[in-house]
Amino acid sequence: MRQGLVLVISAPSGAGKSTLIRRLREAMPGLGYSVSHTTRPPRPGERDGVEYHFVDRATFEAMRDGGEFAEWAEVHGNLYGTALTELRTAAEAGQDLVLDIDVQGALQVAQRLPHAVLVFVLPPSWEELRRRLVERGQDSPEVIERRLANARREVSVAPRYDYVVVNDDVDRCLGELVAVVRAERCRPVRQREALDRLLGARATAASAGR
Repeated sequence: MRQGLVLVISAPSGAGKSTLIRRLREAMPGLGYSVSHTTRPPRPGERDGVEYHFVDRATFEAMRDGGEFAEWAEVHGNLYGTALTELRTAAEAGQDLVLDIDVQGALQVAQRLPHAVLVFVLPPSWEELRRRLVERGQDSPEVIERRLANARREVSVAPRYDYVVVNDDVDRCLGELVAVVRAERCRPVRQREALDRLLGARATAASAGR
């Protein structure tokens, strides 16, 4: 059994991250998805433990104060966080997980889990990002400008990530993400059991030959 991969993917709003994550999981069935905790109420059709773990604010704050989150943030008055035990349990069981979180959360995860792999998805240009946000038709011009300003701050953090991919073509970008996952699964830290088994066998054989 190898150690599971914790894959963190971040991107500015409009860069196509959600589509890429969905297609990545379709292309790699063994890649699970981390379910976050939140204090916001469930939306119609959402199920506890599927979209989110829905908890009250007191429960969340107790978990936060007890150091139980790998990362957490407050967004629009609601708290969101990723349980550290879930990530560690999955890694020890050889389960790969993908996390869809912002740059603030990604850097928190990197501090708590040094072997986590961080990937940043870039738009091909600021003009293209603006076009995507406008064509999405979900935001007012003021909100779009705010999203673009946030995107510039987020992109400034991208050099701190392990990988950067440009989503100028979804299929090509997906191929790069698949390549990242395959390569990271082969790192020695995630093949420790196989290495220990063979190195231990060699040591045993050497001792027997004395």
